Amino acid sequence: MNTTTEGTFPDRIRWESDGTSRIPFMAYTDPAQHRKELERFFYTRHWNYVGLEAEVPNNGDFKRTVIGERSVILVRDAEGEIRVVENVCAHRGMQFCRERHGNKKEFVCPYHQWSYTLKGDLQGVPFRRGVKQDGKVNGGMPADFKTTDHGLNQLKVATRGGVVFASFDHEVESLEDFLGPVILGYFDRLFNGRKLTILGYNRQRIPGNWKLMQENIKDPYHPGLLHTWFVTFGLWRADNKSELKMDAHHRHAAMISTRGQSGKADQVTQVSSFKESMQLHDPRFLDIVPEPWWGGPTAVMTTLFPSVILQQQVNSVSTRHIQPDGHGAFDFVWTHFGFEDDTPEMTQRRLRQANLFGPAGFVSADDGEVIEFSQQGFEQKPHHRTLAELGGREVGDTDHMVTETLIRGMYKYWREVMEDKA
Repeated sequence: MNTTTEGTFPDRIRWESDGTSRIPFMAYTDPAQHRKELERFFYTRHWNYVGLEAEVPNNGDFKRTVIGERSVILVRDAEGEIRVVENVCAHRGMQFCRERHGNKKEFVCPYHQWSYTLKGDLQGVPFRRGVKQDGKVNGGMPADFKTTDHGLNQLKVATRGGVVFASFDHEVESLEDFLGPVILGYFDRLFNGRKLTILGYNRQRIPGNWKLMQENIKDPYHPGLLHTWFVTFGLWRADNKSELKMDAHHRHAAMISTRGQSGKADQVTQVSSFKESMQLHDPRFLDIVPEPWWGGPTAVMTTLFPSVILQQQVNSVSTRHIQPDGHGAFDFVWTHFGFEDDTPEMTQRRLRQANLFGPAGFVSADDGEVIEFSQQGFEQKPHHRTLAELGGREVGDTDHMVTETLIRGMYKYWREVMEDKA
């Protein structure tokens, strides 16, 4: 079990009220608060996404990834079990694994050749018993040195539907309790037991606070205003039939929408992002085929706090992994996948529609840019606050998208965890 000791985190942030509709800019700019977030959201009491089982299909397959700002390795061990170990050698602390993906029989630190099993157990220490020279033994580890005391830090692991989560906190609640029954239902809708296949990756660095991406996917206000693609072709806009759902703690959320008609509508003709004249050179980008597992909605965007977004936008499905790097930047890793029973035509359709998303996606490129500009504004005026009062100041589920309730809900949870009560 990993144990951590929190340092001193000064409470510098001042909220205007007990509510969460006005979020202080310092929540995005204060380095001490960022360190506190890492400790409380990523390293204790929470499950974090690390990958898909399909990324490590064979014994010895591994993937290097991160939880918060700590490097970890997702690996399938020699017995076929899924493991997650911290990428820090027990000897001198080196991040010994540098490849992103690969296959190994063991992990070996290049610095001093300490070797570990795929489970993380220490199995080899060069010169452990010293070196013989001129009839005597020089050096060696102390007599009470035990390899069993010096393995890699092994995380607690939970898998469901082919998705792998891990936690440094071995006392964390079950994954099912962590998600809660409402969000678990939407999780199981996408990851319903069919075997997954990996279609590809996108990676990008966004110069903004990591929470802004969670907010972005909890924000149904902007898609029909910012994204020309969404509003013009009817994929996601305010006049679509929709619902917003949260877990009991308000940390996770699902935005559920059913595609409407493209073209004119009273609600969108005055929106500047609506481009009536926009036409597709290749209509296959909107070659949408309903799938039985949808159960009605054409899009469900699920945010699992703090680390991952699960995307289903028509036939495009992916995970989006949030990897903080300081208070003002994060890496964003997209894993596009399909299902083993997909036809070749459906696989091509998923790949084609994936062009709407990712760093240069017809839709998602907009999000990366506005997050960057938001962070610039926060840094410029650190004692100001944002306003998230569309739909009121309360927190609750809704049957429409004209609200910022999910953002208010997330910060209700954030305050409960981050604020030390006297």
